[in-house]
Amino acid sequence: MVHDREERTIRSMIEIYCEAHHTPKDGLCDECQQLHDYALARLGKCPFGSEKPVCAKCTIHCYRSDMRNQIRTVMRYAGPRMTLRHPGLAVAHLLQKRRPSPRHPN
Repeated sequence: MVHDREERTIRSMIEIYCEAHHTPKDGLCDECQQLHDYALARLGKCPFGSEKPVCAKCTIHCYRSDMRNQIRTVMRYAGPRMTLRHPGLAVAHLLQKRRPSPRHPN
């Protein structure tokens, strides 16, 4: 449930960024598709499971530094635009951001 919403949020943010910065014919460009695939793979391996905090508040940095920089760039651009394009996902993300971060799973 949480992962489904996070997957939709990540996909939406990358789509917003890609449409504005690249010229994809249909869907995402290759670079953005690779970032999307990487993000979903990392999300699928999150040790927090359904208690996963938002990435900015996470105690585990599971992205490689180059990918972390890419996703930060995407989120900085797409985040403010999410409220207009996908208000439900944006509000859900903001509410999740307010939750306290869980302790590191052992």
